[in-house]
Amino acid sequence: MAKAQPRSEIRFLLNGEEVALRDVAPDETLLDYLRLRQNLRGTKEGCAEGDCGACTVLVGRFLAGKLIYESVNACIRFVGSLDGTHVVTVEHLKSSDGRLHPVQRAMVDFHGSQCGFCTPGFVMSLYGLRMREPNPTDAAIEKALQGNLCRCTGYEAIVRAAHAISDYGRASKDPLLAERNAVVARLTAMRDGVRVEIGSGKDRLVVPASVDDFAKLLNDEPTATVVAGSTDVGLWVTKHMRDIAPVVFIAGLEELKSISEEKGVVTIGAGVTYTEAFETLAKRIPPLGTLINRIGGEQVRNMGTIGGNIANGSPIGDTPPPLIALGASLTLRRGKKRRTISLQDYFIAYGKQDRAPGEFVEAVHVPVPKKGTHFAIYKVSKRRDEDITSTLGAFLIEVKGGVVKEVRIAYGGMAATPKRASAVEAALLGKPWNEATVEAALGEFAKDFAPLTDMRATADYRALAARNLLVRFYAETTGTKAPIQVSRAA
Repeated sequence: MAKAQPRSEIRFLLNGEEVALRDVAPDETLLDYLRLRQNLRGTKEGCAEGDCGACTVLVGRFLAGKLIYESVNACIRFVGSLDGTHVVTVEHLKSSDGRLHPVQRAMVDFHGSQCGFCTPGFVMSLYGLRMREPNPTDAAIEKALQGNLCRCTGYEAIVRAAHAISDYGRASKDPLLAERNAVVARLTAMRDGVRVEIGSGKDRLVVPASVDDFAKLLNDEPTATVVAGSTDVGLWVTKHMRDIAPVVFIAGLEELKSISEEKGVVTIGAGVTYTEAFETLAKRIPPLGTLINRIGGEQVRNMGTIGGNIANGSPIGDTPPPLIALGASLTLRRGKKRRTISLQDYFIAYGKQDRAPGEFVEAVHVPVPKKGTHFAIYKVSKRRDEDITSTLGAFLIEVKGGVVKEVRIAYGGMAATPKRASAVEAALLGKPWNEATVEAALGEFAKDFAPLTDMRATADYRALAARNLLVRFYAETTGTKAPIQVSRAA
């Protein structure tokens, strides 16, 4: 049987129209495409880094055979990643008779807009929430709007509007509900299972047909930029003006989307987003669920992947320290060959990981803490939600008969890589779990870490915060329960 020839166009739905693009640059963002090529100016450019939400649109895609719609940041989402999806902008909400959509109507009636620049992004985030939860709690509304910033209206009015949406109109009038069967059919027809290749030579983009196709492609061309969620690579383009071509887009590879558990180990495919992993991790390892809720806004969590957070090797990535503390391992693949390594051994030095040319992270294996152990994660940042980390500490300890039998402590933001606090661990292991032991261990931090000063925090602040996190962990494991946040009741 002859091998199918690559397709030379990206196909997706934009609102109600089918789009087939042959002239797509590897670094063309969805925001630029909407505003400059389609003249859809309702989607705004604010921060150009996925922080403010002014560019929020919905992207519909298949997950486990079901069509789901998620809010995403168009400013850092690349057009090349949209094959087989449904892009929905604020313009699609209007009815044929000109009436406002219930989300828009509620924003007007409850005074949720003043200057209006951020309003389309709020509307699209609330629209995505409404489809998931018609009657959301305050906590659900706040979570859905973590990635949307408003500088003039005030969030109370927007929260009141969010609660009132279900009182407007009937569900049958909602465009995405009314069109769902037709959209499913149209997107299904686009899925031909072949590789997409646009451009030539270095200036090209590729969407692999499968994970095997991706493995072969990367083995043949190991210098290509691999893009999963683009929450990091997007900023390489919008902020650093880097040339990222050729680009391989892997967000649509279903083989990298699996989540399973066997013998107390949760295995997460490298393409699983934070949102997709949340339910399983929050149930099996609750502190990881709490951490995920503080990674970016909902738009970022809908795009970003745990595998990507590990693969890029950032010293301030949020997931590596807790995964190291849990004893996680990685499956790395090159062509048809696979190997498994400890996650802590993956990080060698700043910008250097134990990954050969053409090799990629295929899966992450996370042991569930055994009964009787204490596990906690503490993220320190200038604001609670949607902020980059100053330092992050993760602690796993087993105490038997008042003595520390096992301890694993890892930090991010304290060194050139995510790193275990080996000297601190040695000062705790085999010792009584008491204030004197903890006090003695605090003096060992200087042997493990020599943090830097940057825009996020000074070296002295990081060193002090890191020591204080151990004190906090001790207090919490010995019965002291202090409130860790002020928030609405769920």
